Amino acid sequence: MENFLDVSVVIPVFNEKESLKELSSKLVNVLERIGTNYEVLFVDDGSTDGSFDFIKEINEKNHSIRGVQLRKNFGKAVALSTGFQRARGKIIVTMDGDLQDEPEEIPKFLQKIKEEYDLISGWKQKRNDHFFRVISSKIFNKMTALFTGVRLHDINCGFKCYRREVLEQINIYGELYRYIPILVAGRGFRVSEIPVEHHYRRFGKSKYGPGRFIKGCFDLLTVLLLTRYKERPLHFFGISGIIVSGTGFGICIYMSFLRFQGYKIGDRPLLLLGILMLILGVQFVSMGLIGEMITARFVKESNKDIIISEI
Repeated sequence: MENFLDVSVVIPVFNEKESLKELSSKLVNVLERIGTNYEVLFVDDGSTDGSFDFIKEINEKNHSIRGVQLRKNFGKAVALSTGFQRARGKIIVTMDGDLQDEPEEIPKFLQKIKEEYDLISGWKQKRNDHFFRVISSKIFNKMTALFTGVRLHDINCGFKCYRREVLEQINIYGELYRYIPILVAGRGFRVSEIPVEHHYRRFGKSKYGPGRFIKGCFDLLTVLLLTRYKERPLHFFGISGIIVSGTGFGICIYMSFLRFQGYKIGDRPLLLLGILMLILGVQFVSMGLIGEMITARFVKESNKDIIISEI
């Protein structure tokens, strides 16, 4: 795409018809006041409430507001990826379509990203969400910071600002959109955050549920493998294997000691546990070795896009 705009605002939409009129009006007011060359791109992720028909009506009045309709509800990761592929801005802002994010915050993002950052993430200091969501979010943020080293207060905030080149180097699938800052930092880009206002949900229902907590734990493991251990999987599986097999070995030594003392150990579950842990530990190490062989084959190709300048 040759003629880039200054700013693209990408908004995934799923049954948000009631909020679209007010949201689009606020966005246009803010972006035109800034005086930037912009577009607003709504990605309708299989809405059933007529959201896309309303987006088309808005587009007829203002061609800077565009829409993409997906065939069905594929999920937020696919909606974001679709928006990123079609966005024409040098700077890309993402936000939710439920009016909980405040468009008036966009100038703050644009100003902050000028400070040689590549991604700016929003931080909802005062969250107006259900108690369970607030608590689970805090736990996730603490866990993520502990395991990844990326110190952000609100890693999953949908209100973010990116340089275009950042999004060209990451692949978002499944539900990894929650950990975009981790993936970006893993590629060597600079990440920061700014406090943002957060409103109560006025329309529709939250798509957040308890099941996402469990999914988030699995996604965190995936992100760790894709960032810290992508080029050294043996370190991840090997350490786990040594811990498991070492524990199993200790149990077997203890059971052997009991056997020499004259105790019967053949019917003790602890013996079976020790043997099982020994076998699992060896399997973990084996998986790590196989991962190392696969990585060695592809690492040269994956490192082509990490050079930022050359003279």
